[in-house]
Amino acid sequence: MKTLSIAQGRTRLGHWLKKAVEGQDIAFAFEGHVVALRPVKIYSEDYALREYGATSGEMDQALAKAEREWKRDARRGKVKPFTP
Repeated sequence: MKTLSIAQGRTRLGHWLKKAVEGQDIAFAFEGHVVALRPVKIYSEDYALREYGATSGEMDQALAKAEREWKRDARRGKVKPFTP
């Protein structure tokens, strides 16, 4: 494991992040602790619950409402195509 000080890591942070993503063990020494850099998977299934306290059923209702509003606005000519 490569252990760096905050000053060492700050000067080449992108480099060390890339090494961590590639699977190398990279860590920082911070106030007597070792803190490791590791990639993590993000699971969006529970994002609404964690961030907003919304259950799966509430999210289904919100999606249905958004779809109804979109269809209504499309009928009224308020929807414009997205062109990047």
